[in-house]
Amino acid sequence: MAISLICPTKDPDPWVTALRQGDASLDIRVWPDDHPREQVDFILTWAHPPGVFQQYPHLRVISSMGAGVDALLQDLDIPPDVTIVRVVDDALVAAMETYAIAAVMNHVRRFSDYSRQQQQQQWQPLAALPIQSTSIGVMGLGQIGGAIAQRLVSLGFPVRGWSRSPQKLTSIQSFHGDTALPAFLAETQILICVLPLTPHTRHILNAHTLAQLPPGAYLINIARGDHLVEPELLTLLDNGHLAGACLDVFQTEPLPQTHPFWNHPQITITPHIASVTQPVSVAPQIIDNYHRLQSHRPFLNPVDRRQGY
Repeated sequence: MAISLICPTKDPDPWVTALRQGDASLDIRVWPDDHPREQVDFILTWAHPPGVFQQYPHLRVISSMGAGVDALLQDLDIPPDVTIVRVVDDALVAAMETYAIAAVMNHVRRFSDYSRQQQQQQWQPLAALPIQSTSIGVMGLGQIGGAIAQRLVSLGFPVRGWSRSPQKLTSIQSFHGDTALPAFLAETQILICVLPLTPHTRHILNAHTLAQLPPGAYLINIARGDHLVEPELLTLLDNGHLAGACLDVFQTEPLPQTHPFWNHPQITITPHIASVTQPVSVAPQIIDNYHRLQSHRPFLNPVDRRQGY
């Protein structure tokens, strides 16, 4: 049996190299030159073409190349008996932590304001936000969100978290469910979204929810672009309710050159780089899952299609 890599937006060579270094006996192929497809039972993928999985009659496992699986879960052509797994990686979590901290401190220490002053050759010290009284709210308390929340606590921030199901984390005030969302938002001065993208969380960052943040609140989105209703963010920035936003993900990527986010003075843009999966780091768990398939053992990091993660 064989593994096929389907990743039209990524260079497959580092992945092939990492997998072969981990197990030289693997039969690894790269789409579209992966015939005969009847021999493929395991697919490693990112940004797959619609309908491509139907070409593999003996497919049993699809592994995402990253932590996100929303594109896979939106593909209704994947048979229900095919298992979907994702990668869980300490290096990926650490990268998300450092991005979140950088975005928070950029706002707290007002580096964006100083950047604008620099362009105008202005020398004007500004008051930083006090860490001990600047409340940060983390939406999504899974492995990544929980790690970000704990790291921010260690820096002295008061941190609260919201998730769809109950979570308990040390030193973090936790909220869960739709009924608790208003109370969570009401005292959140910096909002960080790391939610998985599901039908329940799509467009959750909209005018109604963001307006429940205190005046002058700041948004950081490092989850998925479809969490945010982009025109409604612009309205809240332009009417002064929100102080600004740091965005790493967008509804359309790359961000179109005509998009109003590019030139908005209160928006910081990065090109979906909060974390980038390193093939060498995650190859061992992908290989492990392939061997688990062959030996009929439970998989690492299986995805629950009903919950969306």
